[in-house]
Amino acid sequence: MPPRTRRQRGHIEQLPSGNYRAVVFAGTDPLTRRPRYIRETVKTYDEAKKAAVKLQRQVDEDQQPKSKIMVKQAVEQWLDVAALEDTTRERYQDLIRLYVLPTFGHLQAAKLDAELLERFYARLHRCRDMCTGRRPSAGHTCRPLSTSTTRKVHYIIRGALERAVRWRHLGVNKAAMAVAPSPERTEPDPPSADEAARPLNAAWSDPEWGLLLWLTMLTGPRRGEISALRWRHIDFDRGLLSIIRSNAQPKAGVKEKHTKTGQARKIALDAHTVELLTAHRQRWEQRLDELGAVLSPDAFVFSTSADGLAPYAPRAISQRYRKLALKLTLRSTRLHYSATELVAAGVDIRTVAGRLGHGSGGATTLNRQLVLSWLRNIRGPRSVPLEQLAGRLHLA
Repeated sequence: MPPRTRRQRGHIEQLPSGNYRAVVFAGTDPLTRRPRYIRETVKTYDEAKKAAVKLQRQVDEDQQPKSKIMVKQAVEQWLDVAALEDTTRERYQDLIRLYVLPTFGHLQAAKLDAELLERFYARLHRCRDMCTGRRPSAGHTCRPLSTSTTRKVHYIIRGALERAVRWRHLGVNKAAMAVAPSPERTEPDPPSADEAARPLNAAWSDPEWGLLLWLTMLTGPRRGEISALRWRHIDFDRGLLSIIRSNAQPKAGVKEKHTKTGQARKIALDAHTVELLTAHRQRWEQRLDELGAVLSPDAFVFSTSADGLAPYAPRAISQRYRKLALKLTLRSTRLHYSATELVAAGVDIRTVAGRLGHGSGGATTLNRQLVLSWLRNIRGPRSVPLEQLAGRLHLA
């Protein structure tokens, strides 16, 4: 039997069967920090020597791309040129800092492959701290990372390596071959009429906050869109609300921008909602008149400043609603109601309005043509035929 021969990065060993196995060191696993080996079993010692040379060449070819760019460098270069909204950029920077760099930052980009990434995603789904799960430390509780967040991590890595390929720092983008986690399927669970009315009833002690919730439930804007709503965006004569801009809230403060889709849209308002908005504007005009000022068309409909020129911050809207939802023990603490959810649930909009407890008694008159126009301009969570939705409203 030939003596056991050790090479610099591997060795040849004889198996009990009499065959020989070439074993070559292929680096350290970024997830487990354990050494990785590739192996090939053959019948003779000479074949094993040839196999060892072949395996070493495979390792070398993978380690020697057009340049030895590291994952950290590839991600930084991608961030420099990626067209991202401020809030999106900050979110991606957090994900890079928390998950990408600690695991792969020190690794050559050429070493990332589909197997490694898919194992990485699976570990994140078990525990965002990527613990082994075998011997949990005292006080540690595994918290899985959500599928949507894991998909963002995949998007970052794939995008960074794709840019590195285009800039000829990398030969191939192996992250493109990895399968990202499938989006989670959630069953629609729209609110009942009572569930929609409860936060409205509680919020109406502050007329401005109550109107903000009412308008959000009725027209379905995103929180940034309701934050950016100005008086010039409301056509009182025609009963139209224009969603044109949106407010984001990065770390630097509130910033106005285009809507998420980049498109403006018009939403038809019922007569009762127009009355509520008219009364709200009159309160603002009276307040400013007492201060010796006038209400600017550029003033925000919902504002925290005395002159109305500072918007209600998007996060403040979410935080205030969360506190209200917790107080009322609602099923969800997110302000996610929209008109299509209410209608699809069979909610009588006039009934909800009637439970607000304000002076008009909540009489909201909607006609079929208005409803169809209204629904066409609403961004709903699922596709439902307009005629079917309109037919489920209790119209007088």
